[in-house]
Amino acid sequence: MLFSSFTFILVFLPITILLYFIIKNRTYRNIILFISSLIFYAWGEPIYVVLILFSIFINYILSIWMDKNEKHSKKILVVAIIINLLLIIVFKYTDFLINNINSIFKIDIPFANIALPIGISFYTFQIISYIIEVYRKKVKVQKNIIKLGTYIALFPQLMAGPIVRYQTIEKELSNRKETFEDFVLGLRRFIFGLGKKVIIANNMALIADTIYNNSLANTGTALLWIAALAYTFQIYFDFSGYSDMAIGLGRMFGFKFLENFNYPYIAKSITDFWRRWHISLSSWFKDYLYIPLGGNRCSKKKWIRNVFIVWFLTGLWHGASWNFVLWGLYFSIFLILEKTLLTKIIEKTPKIIRWTGTFLIVIISWVIFRLENFNDMFIVLKNMFIFVPTDFKKTFLDNYDLVVSSIYFIPAILGMFPYTKKLALKYSEKNIVFVGMGYIITLVILIISIALLLSNTYNPFIYFRF
Repeated sequence: MLFSSFTFILVFLPITILLYFIIKNRTYRNIILFISSLIFYAWGEPIYVVLILFSIFINYILSIWMDKNEKHSKKILVVAIIINLLLIIVFKYTDFLINNINSIFKIDIPFANIALPIGISFYTFQIISYIIEVYRKKVKVQKNIIKLGTYIALFPQLMAGPIVRYQTIEKELSNRKETFEDFVLGLRRFIFGLGKKVIIANNMALIADTIYNNSLANTGTALLWIAALAYTFQIYFDFSGYSDMAIGLGRMFGFKFLENFNYPYIAKSITDFWRRWHISLSSWFKDYLYIPLGGNRCSKKKWIRNVFIVWFLTGLWHGASWNFVLWGLYFSIFLILEKTLLTKIIEKTPKIIRWTGTFLIVIISWVIFRLENFNDMFIVLKNMFIFVPTDFKKTFLDNYDLVVSSIYFIPAILGMFPYTKKLALKYSEKNIVFVGMGYIITLVILIISIALLLSNTYNPFIYFRF
């Protein structure tokens, strides 16, 4: 079930809100959220409810056991991490491993064809962070399985994050305070996220998919750059839109999730970009892998090794394909160069040049991310830099939808900069007219989003498979 679907907007969410706020008891409210989250999860593939219930139960038992047995807590922690990682490996990477074994040893092991459980990478990383924090004594073990289940399965962040740390909502599971003000703010945040997804990301997806799904060998240079830019906007407004919707939904129910995006396309270095993009994932790898490996408090060789390991796994986390690994290693090279050779050069370079260079590197990274077939990837990257003429007349006559969707480059470009947010923060509490305009704009975004959903069934979601 997608947040940007009528089933969610008109049926699931209203019923959940109604049941939730009719009941005043905190325990029953958590039960409603837990059951609603399981229904949400079961909507696409009911069988995998068993998987998430197993994850909740086994980690509930192991965390309590670990807390009571300090002498063997490290061993229990290792067992818990192995079990959780094995679940991801089996359900996400089995066919990837089989394919590579077949290629290396020239054999023909049949594929398992296991369907990927929705959001398994997100909720498993949440579970691992919880287990580690219990081991480190940074949080108290949760002895109420409903509360732990609510944390793990909570539907706002279940499918596409952000990856919520247990300590972020530990107190809110028992003592959160729902207010009308928070509900309105959360609803507005949800609508803005919906607008990002439906109005901008879906139209950018139409452009990118139309171009990339045709024969790429003869596609002109200009058209390939349009596709690359469209996908760059698609993945940002798709993913940040879902994060906005998740944060908004959480706030409606009294949870305050941390921000997951901070205008990454205004970054002036790759280091800066990864402080702004998918913040919850970056911080997860930093705290639970990079720092335990030694971080940068070690020899230069070990530090480079640590960076490569982290970014190899960051890429692999995104999908069971070598292009994702290449994407991760691509960023690792630029991060190493920035830290070792380019620091002083970057500091002296004008901001506009730093921004342009960073944005160009990011655009190219999304081409690598988008094209799983290496042959297609190399053709596209080559033709992006070696001029191939584009027959715009034929392209747009054959694909009229491209012309219409191209209009949405305007809000996409405007939305990548924080000027609108700064303007709203400056006047929202001082000017009643401005506040009224904000609510009108929110209503317009909702109406346009619903109209587009009614008129167009094209509603892809990039992170659905992660």
